[in-house]
Amino acid sequence: MLVHVLLYEVGKDNEGIHSLELSGKTVVLMFENKDDAQRYCVLLEAQDFPCPTVVILEREEIELFCSKAGYENRFVESGFIPKTDEDRLSLVPPQQNRESNSWKDDKTEPIKEENDNLDDIRKRLEGLI
Repeated sequence: MLVHVLLYEVGKDNEGIHSLELSGKTVVLMFENKDDAQRYCVLLEAQDFPCPTVVILEREEIELFCSKAGYENRFVESGFIPKTDEDRLSLVPPQQNRESNSWKDDKTEPIKEENDNLDDIRKRLEGLI
């Protein structure tokens, strides 16, 4: 079965797939309907997020990719009606986007930066005592 996914920098070395962070998990959306996928792209662009390209791929290929990467995949069928706030994110992107123009594993650097900020705050608070 063919599905529509959202890709960035298609065909380039830094090609990436659009994903969401939900409940601590990375989720990749697979749209049954091309119009739904394109509508999602427009909503992303309206939030000043780079506009992805809608690409048609085999569903099994995306499921295998997600499995290997430790991601979850969600199939958004035509006529999908969300029942929860989390379901709603399959049709409307979240209000806040992750800041990233590079698709590399950048998890270590922000943690160090965050720890440096916490140390600075801690020192300033200790100076008040």
